[in-house]
Amino acid sequence: MRAVLRNKIIEVCDKKIASRGENVGVSFYAFFKNKNDDPDLLMEAAEWWIKTHQLDHFEKAAKIKAMVVAGE
Repeated sequence: MRAVLRNKIIEVCDKKIASRGENVGVSFYAFFKNKNDDPDLLMEAAEWWIKTHQLDHFEKAAKIKAMVVAGE
């Protein structure tokens, strides 16, 4: 995973957790604007989320952040 994606995921998860608490859920779409301005990065996130880790559509932000920080 590219550093730009890793940093974006951590930043978004931190913001979601701070505003809604530890149990807040996210999908990989949470890391992108409604207008897809970087399709390659979106596909990288989708592949990591769906193909590599077979995650559900929504997962706990804390879980996703922990996975990214651990380098999974």
